[in-house]
Amino acid sequence: MSVRICIVSDIHHGTPTTTKRGDTALTLMDEFVRFANDAKPDFVVDLGDRISDMDRDTDLRLEREVAEAFKPITSPIHHINGNHDRDYLEVSDNEEILGQSLENTTFDIGDWRIVLWRADSKIMRSPEHAGFVLRETDLVWLSRVAQTADRPLLVMSHVPISGHAQTGNYYFERNPDASTYPMADRARAALAQARVPVTCIAGHVHWNTITTVDGITHLTQQSLTESFTTNGEPAGAYGMLELGDTVNWQVHGDDPIAFSFKPGLARWTPPLPGFDSHPEFAARRRGQLK
Repeated sequence: MSVRICIVSDIHHGTPTTTKRGDTALTLMDEFVRFANDAKPDFVVDLGDRISDMDRDTDLRLEREVAEAFKPITSPIHHINGNHDRDYLEVSDNEEILGQSLENTTFDIGDWRIVLWRADSKIMRSPEHAGFVLRETDLVWLSRVAQTADRPLLVMSHVPISGHAQTGNYYFERNPDASTYPMADRARAALAQARVPVTCIAGHVHWNTITTVDGITHLTQQSLTESFTTNGEPAGAYGMLELGDTVNWQVHGDDPIAFSFKPGLARWTPPLPGFDSHPEFAARRRGQLK
């Protein structure tokens, strides 16, 4: 039995900012709703950043407007908070507006376990720390899920943890620290504990990417309203992910991609330390080892 999931990410409803065409968000949401209702997936996932934040009162209004846009969808919907949903709003504000808990959770469907890893995505702006904070409770939760998994895992989050290069990314090429959690390597190590195939998909970085790390495939999906890859027009991106023995991912809109792969159990040999710090390589340079 395959599992079919419709995915939308980084809606950014609100005033246009730089390359985010937030003025088109609700119109494009109408298109996504039609797509989701025609496709009749097992469920729908919103990967977060539903709005472009302004202030608390405006953000409450914008979030309610996006929540209203989701209502015509007939399939079950699961939401994840993005950083813009958390600048002026609490998790509890989003829960009230969306009508669901936004805690970390898992559920089984078909032969897969779906992992909604809702690690806090608030960006801190204090002098002591600027950027994301990966809370230990979220990391330990993910580790326990991986350790106890008895079927393939699909891990869905707002912030990607692959650590993939941001070369060419409008927002993150020169701001790579803002593209992931500061302890993303620990999250990857947590997933590597799984003795089952693992696939990850996230939003946040506003482009379609495919990255494999330690035998685990990481996907990121383009924003609904991003325009830096589409000559100033909104990408109109939304995706379908099909899970079975093979994973099929297709993103529609003006920045499309299609990719299929077979998730596996193989993990990679741990990376070599720096040559200068490795005693074996240092000894070879000194001629002490052949």
